[in-house]
Amino acid sequence: MSGITSALQHHHKLCDEDFAGAEEAAHKGDWAACAATYGKFRTEMLAHFSVEEEVLFPAFEQRTGMVGGPTQVMRSEHVQMRDLLRQMDEALAQKNADGFGGAAETLLIMMQQHNMKEENILYPMCDQALGQDGDLQSRIASGLTV
Repeated sequence: MSGITSALQHHHKLCDEDFAGAEEAAHKGDWAACAATYGKFRTEMLAHFSVEEEVLFPAFEQRTGMVGGPTQVMRSEHVQMRDLLRQMDEALAQKNADGFGGAAETLLIMMQQHNMKEENILYPMCDQALGQDGDLQSRIASGLTV
């Protein structure tokens, strides 16, 4: 795991761990622990989306001229996942385990599919197109809050 996207791949794993912790706490009805872990996950997830949308995707699109392809699909999926986060926010505020769990289950499936596409298709394309751009790599790493 080297290249311009290595920090993003590592960040996927950190987000997954926080997500699992939040889901487990909600299942147990430990709303304080759920709020803390989910809050961290949510912050990390939104930072991840921002880094991709504001740093990685524009650099890739500029270098390749490809604007309607994989980056467009990823942005669309980010919109859908942000909506699921809003649903989870509402369920958490209401301490609604069923609502939180339902949105979390959908989000988990989306994240798994999304991350698979990024890690197996888009990130290798980015690494190849962008090479070893140290400045870009630094901007990506500094945008991730962990």
